[in-house]
This record gives sequence, structure tokens and C-alpha cells, in this order.
Amino acid sequence: MDYREEIRQLRDVLNENGYRYYVLDAPTMSDREYDLLNRRLEELETAHPEEITPDSPTQRIGGKLLEGFSTYTHKVPLESLQDVFNAGEVADFCQRMEEALGGAAEYSVEPKVDGLSVALEYRDGVFVRGATRGDGLVGEDVTENLKTVRSIPMTLPEKLPRLIVRGEVYMARSVFEEINAMRELQGKPLMANPRNAAAGSLRQLDPKICAERRLDIQVFNLQLAEGREFSTHAGTLDYLASQRFKVIPHTTLSGISACQAEISRINDQRLDYPFDIDGAVIKVNTLSDRTVLGSTAKFPKWAVAYKYPPEKKPSRVLDIVVQVGRTGVLTPKAVLEPVRLAGTTVTNATLHNQDYIAEKDVRIGDTVIVQKAGEIIPEIVEVDASKRPEGTRPYFLPEVCPVCGAPVRRDEDGAALRCTGAECPAQLLRNITHFASRDAMDIEGLGPAVVQQLVDSGLIHTAADLYSLHAEDVAKLDRMGAKSAENLIRAIEKSKANDLSRLIYGLGIRQVGEKAAKVLASHFKTLDALEAASVEELTEIDDVGEITAQCINDYLAQPQSQDLLRRLREAGVNTESTRQLVDERFAGMTFVLTGTLTRFDRKAAQAMIEERGGKAAGSVSKRTTYVVAGEAAGSKLKKAQELEIPVLTEEEFAKMLE
Repeated sequence: MDYREEIRQLRDVLNENGYRYYVLDAPTMSDREYDLLNRRLEELETAHPEEITPDSPTQRIGGKLLEGFSTYTHKVPLESLQDVFNAGEVADFCQRMEEALGGAAEYSVEPKVDGLSVALEYRDGVFVRGATRGDGLVGEDVTENLKTVRSIPMTLPEKLPRLIVRGEVYMARSVFEEINAMRELQGKPLMANPRNAAAGSLRQLDPKICAERRLDIQVFNLQLAEGREFSTHAGTLDYLASQRFKVIPHTTLSGISACQAEISRINDQRLDYPFDIDGAVIKVNTLSDRTVLGSTAKFPKWAVAYKYPPEKKPSRVLDIVVQVGRTGVLTPKAVLEPVRLAGTTVTNATLHNQDYIAEKDVRIGDTVIVQKAGEIIPEIVEVDASKRPEGTRPYFLPEVCPVCGAPVRRDEDGAALRCTGAECPAQLLRNITHFASRDAMDIEGLGPAVVQQLVDSGLIHTAADLYSLHAEDVAKLDRMGAKSAENLIRAIEKSKANDLSRLIYGLGIRQVGEKAAKVLASHFKTLDALEAASVEELTEIDDVGEITAQCINDYLAQPQSQDLLRRLREAGVNTESTRQLVDERFAGMTFVLTGTLTRFDRKAAQAMIEERGGKAAGSVSKRTTYVVAGEAAGSKLKKAQELEIPVLTEEEFAKMLE
């Protein structure tokens, strides 16, 4: 088969399955089959780049970092809607419509997705531009990031000269929960809610990061269609569905009572949608009626957004229990008398932290008013002090971890209390995953899923247990087998020889990142010397402040930490610095790498700087000696130029290394 024909067939098959998977939720092939076909297409396009077209599935993710977002002036303004908050205001809206139109009006009622509004522009059936709403007149061009939203078609069946649609980009609740679970494992800050997560993802300068967030879209309006005429809003949505857009669920009806009944139905079924909603939208359906009604300076007159009030009900605090998360944070939770809220039975409410408890003065036995924050997470709004039983006492979080008994410490930069135990069972999964990660002990094949299996099977209880694993035991785990088990054991054995800096970083000491670990290993040379260092001695080291020094000292003083380090030594894990300087030509110099490096792997370049006595920093400051700029260098290059710091090309940097 001619390669051009094979490329065409592969694109057709992949685009069709992508539509069925991401829009219809009815895939026609397995993920593995899709990945193999996509890989073959990438190979053909790499060999024949002149054959790459905008509709190719391989063009979903841009290859380069963006410098920033340019502005985009909307051809058709993206108007906002006037809010209404009760049945009376809905009735008033419908009456105004019917009076203005001289008779009964037909309406479309739709759920209001809680996401980020965007416009998508197509020319001759090809997606060419996507932009955020902004102020309704001017938004930001986020085309490359919108290409990563798999439910947005890159080409349309009908090739109109110009088509503009409006939709709401969102992060599905299931994806939000999955990403937060992984971020918790990795010790990263959790995303606040799906809407903020979607907005933040769409404004990432790296489209690959946006792609990892698995955003979705619901298209809810046709803004412009050159060469097409429509009579109703529902007709436009049906047309957009035929063009392979994922279209908002909608119901067409007449009359005030029918509108109010549909608003109530959407509210009752809001948890059935994969996306969060914060209301329902009522629109006049007939497009000619909309022209008659017109708009105010701020809103169209033919539509309103009904905002659901958060449902509040009283309950009683039966108990306060404390959970220890995977990062060691102690989270108090109120156990409540069961109460029905927003379609579900609520028996618990988060109390966040000690400051929150003290502010609201929540006590066991109190009668409290409960609502669902963002209609998802139950929370206590206020305490009804008039119903407080006699003899109640203010509640304080424990001073030791309820799981392992280690002391707890308040975060330096927040209200969270955190367990300091190095072997705390509640933190086991996160601690071992971090210990085995690439920048720590770099144990290939030991990702979160395998760690979870090892923990669940009882084969490991601390990181030290990794070094007593046997291949025959590991082989019994799901999807492992003898070969995979042997490879894992070899990788674990290989990690024993790692430099001390990797071990220090792998311990997960608060405030000690990868660079600080290298500084500590370089300064003390041995783990014994680090353990013997006082807070004062630690603070004398460049880049180690008082908070970091105290965190190191506290960690090493814990009995659990001492037991872990003793067992790691007994297992034969290296506890000395093995890093050797090539020379000291970069002594006292600080380098910052920016942009896409084509001659060097970034990690390797940083290592070469450190092997020659220099430092590799992540940000530009007055203390920076040189900035090495690759392709598409952005804000760091600009700051270097402002501070008049010398900028090196990769070729100039390579000559300095020779």
C-alpha cells in the first residue's frame, strides 16, 4: 500500500474511534489497538512530514512550550447571563418574554456547566482557533491547549467557510479525584475543585501538561455559521451534534411550570452528570424571537441562569475523628447524625484543620448547620450555640499521630498539622513511592501500582523492607510474573550503590528537595556526619535555612527515622557520597537552563555543571552567573536580559565544558 493511502486510512480509523470514545462513549477498539495504530501513524508522519495535516490525531499535543497567550478578539461577543435565584424570578422572566413576544414562548432548558467558557473557530471545516471568554469581547488564544481536549473535533463533516461555536471546558469529577489522589501520593498540593483545575490546566504554557489533565467540553451555542440558516436554538444543537461535537443535554418546552419542573429535575439529577453544575440555563428557543428581544448593555434579554441555592440542614456532631493522609497531614472529620443533602445522605463533614475548628468553635454534641461546599463536599456552615449541651469542651487535635504515635508538627507555611513518623503506616504508600522515584533511589519498575500491591500483600511495611524482597514472592503479584519480578529485584539491588544525595532525598524530609540533598551530601560526605550535625552546623551551609535545618534535625532525632536508617545500613544501602568532581572550573558559579535544549538532556546538563563545582538553579536572580538558553526560551531569558546576566547558547556552553 502506498504510504499516503496508509496515512489517510490510519487517520480515518483513529479519528472515528476517537469520536466514538470521547463523544459517544462507545469505542470500537481497545486502548492497545489504538496506541499501536497511533504509533504507526507517528512513524509514517516522521518519515514524511509533508503529509502532516491539522486533522491528524498526532497533532493533538504541541511539541513546544508556549511563550505566553496572545489576545483574541471574538467575532461574536461571548455574553454573560443574568442570574435568577428563585421560582418567582424564573416566572418573572417567562412573563417578560411572553409579554414582549405577544404570546407563548418556547424555551430550551439546559444544565449550567461549572467550567471555563471558550469559543472554537473552524475555517472550511478545520479547527483553526480557540480562545477563552475573557471579558466577552477579547479573550486569550489557547488553541494549542484546546487541541488536547479529545472531544473537540479537529475537522468537521461539513466544510462551512466559517463556523464558531461556544462551549464550556471542564474537568470531570472522576478525573479530578484521580489526579488529586496521585498528587497526594506525590506530596503535591491538591487542586481545590474541578472548575479551578480546568481553568488552571487550560492556561498551562506546556500543552503536554494540559493533555495530562484530560479536560472535556460541552458545546452549548452556535455563534456563527456562514452558509447555514437555522430557526431554533435546538436545531443548532442538533446540527452541531451531527458535526461530531459533544453537545449539552437540553430539553425544549413551553410554559412557566414546565420550565420550573425541568429546573428541579436537573437539580435532582445533578450528580448523574460527569461534570459539576452550578445552575440551569433557560433560553428562548426561537432565534427570530431572540432578535426581537435583543440585549442590554450587559446581558441578552432572552436568557437567564438559575443559580441553585446550596441546601442547608441541621444535624448533630456525634464525634470528631482524625484521619492521617498519605502525606502525613492530620484531617479532623465531624461524624454527623445522617442528614439528606443535595440528593445524598451525609454522615460526615470535613473540619479542615485546628484553625477552622477554633474559628467556628465546633464541639462534640453541637447542633450544626450543614451544606455541600460547591454542592460536592459536606461542610459545617455554623454552630447553633443556643442548642449546645452543658459540659461540652473545645476540641483540640492530638499532639501525637493517632496512627503511629510520632509527634505532630504544624506546617511552617500553613495551618496543617503533620505526622513526623518516618515509618507511619498511614504514609507508607506515599513514602515508598517517593523513595523509589526517579530523582530519589531510581528503582525502575517500582511505581505506585506495584508499591500498592506490595503493601496490600504485606510484603513491605517500610522502605527498608524492599531490600529483603524475594523474586518468587513478587512474582505472585497481579501482572508481574517471574521475569518482571527478577527485573524489579535487580533494580532494587542496583539502587544500593546510589550516591548519598539520592538516599537523603528519598527519605522525604520536609523542606529537603533534590538540590538540598545534593548540597548536604556534598558537605557532610557521610550519613553518619549528617546525623551528628546540630541545627547550628546545618544553618552554616549555603542554601540551608533555619526552617530546613530544624526539619532535618527533627527528622533524624525521631526513633522511627533512626530505625529506618539502621535497617537501610544493614541491608547494604550506601550511606556515603560517591560524587567526584571532574574539576572546579565552575566553582562559585550559578547556571540557569531555559528553553528546549537540543544538544543536552536537561538532567545531564545540570549534572555536568555540578561535577565541575557549579550550581544549577531553577530561577534567575542577581546571583545567577550564566543563563543557558535553548529553543523557545521564555520569561527566564527575558529576566536575564533585564538583569544584564550573560546568556549562553548551547554551543557556547558546550565549549565551556570542553
